[in-house]
Amino acid sequence: MGNSYHKQAGNHDHFTRKNGKALMTIPRIVIAGTHSGCGKTTVAGGLMGALVAKGYRVQPFKVGPDFIDPSHHSRICGRESRNLDPFMMGETGCRDTFLRASETSDVAIIEGVMGMFDGVDGTDLASTAHVARILQAPVILVVDAKGMSRSIHALIRGFREFDPTVSIAGVIVNRTGSPRHRAMIEPFLALPALGWLPRSDEIAVKSRHLGLVMGHEPAPHREIAALIAEHCNLDAIILAARAAPPLPATAHADIKVAPGSRIGIAYDKAFCFYYRDNLDLLERSGAELVFFSALTDHLPSVDAVYIGGGYPELFLPNLASASCTMELKKAAGDNLPILGECGGLMYLARDVLGEANHRMTGILPASATMTKRVQALGYTKGTITSKGAGFLTPGQTITGHEFHYSQLDPDRDARFTITLSRGKGIFNGRDGLVSLNALGQYTHAYFSPEFARCFVDAAVSFSRT
Repeated sequence: MGNSYHKQAGNHDHFTRKNGKALMTIPRIVIAGTHSGCGKTTVAGGLMGALVAKGYRVQPFKVGPDFIDPSHHSRICGRESRNLDPFMMGETGCRDTFLRASETSDVAIIEGVMGMFDGVDGTDLASTAHVARILQAPVILVVDAKGMSRSIHALIRGFREFDPTVSIAGVIVNRTGSPRHRAMIEPFLALPALGWLPRSDEIAVKSRHLGLVMGHEPAPHREIAALIAEHCNLDAIILAARAAPPLPATAHADIKVAPGSRIGIAYDKAFCFYYRDNLDLLERSGAELVFFSALTDHLPSVDAVYIGGGYPELFLPNLASASCTMELKKAAGDNLPILGECGGLMYLARDVLGEANHRMTGILPASATMTKRVQALGYTKGTITSKGAGFLTPGQTITGHEFHYSQLDPDRDARFTITLSRGKGIFNGRDGLVSLNALGQYTHAYFSPEFARCFVDAAVSFSRT
């Protein structure tokens, strides 16, 4: 297909005014799927890569709480991918994150989650369609044609008519078997065809137990981008993105700043699951972020430490012998504020048990065990209790997501600071294991300004002791 359209260089001023109101005009498109596994991740990443290769500044997004797909987006686009999740962020939070991140881009590509209408507990909440409506963004529907010809039309028409408030600009037909297969489908499509992808099972990103491999690992991004560029109509896709209406510009709320603290962020192959919005919020609250590797670096001179999730189970011997492990234990004894999530929670425990037992920091009174089956998967919501709240304020709410193949066995006298109204947590709806000034939780939290401020305040207090 011909792709003659080129971006207008130098035009990044998205702000306009109408009737005295500030508006932002940001070209944007949502890549949705009929179901998980239909190819939307391949299409979204490939489209990002194809447009970057043509000189566009592409701002990537991912619907839902996933960490892995955004890591690939960021590598492809050279810009930090952001999550858009109405359950964790609210509708206003989704709009604010989208507008803030897209200000200096040429086009925004938003990868959906699961099937287009699949939301929380069988509802529309936090579905791809929900986010498309929030952003008034046109949708491209990825349809897997394997094993279908005429039946594909019933599928496409059903998606088009199910929710008329969602604007579907066209379809990309994936895994067509041959030119004859395409010829059987094309004349009767109810929506414009923006691409026809041949079956190419060898071009895929590898998986492991939590999903795809991370973005820093080898993946055929260039090959997928070339496939999209060859078989999709990039001109028509850009025109569809440009048809998105202006969005009201939002005034960014002032955040009370507590300057003078340094927060260490453990970021390496073992710990790499972070919502970029969380890190930005810590910075906007006055903290200086200091990135380090728990695998290879000494613990830096910081006033608090944040250890996200990831794959510590792949590096247990390395973590057990790392200098940082014992240094963090000593710093915890000095009352250093520490937050560990999921994999970070395991690292804060005494040890990880299995075929071989590996000593961890021993900061929290518990042992962790890897399992062959997923132990928890889904959204979490809870409240900070007054008992053992650590550096958090009792009564705060916390929202996030949990997904892990490990389980934690806490001591009988262990103190928990989070009571979940939704989710499993560490034990029977309790999360947030506390010891000294350290907090470990299975919840991957999407920080509220109050949560971030509590953590930064704790760092400031530590810096003054």
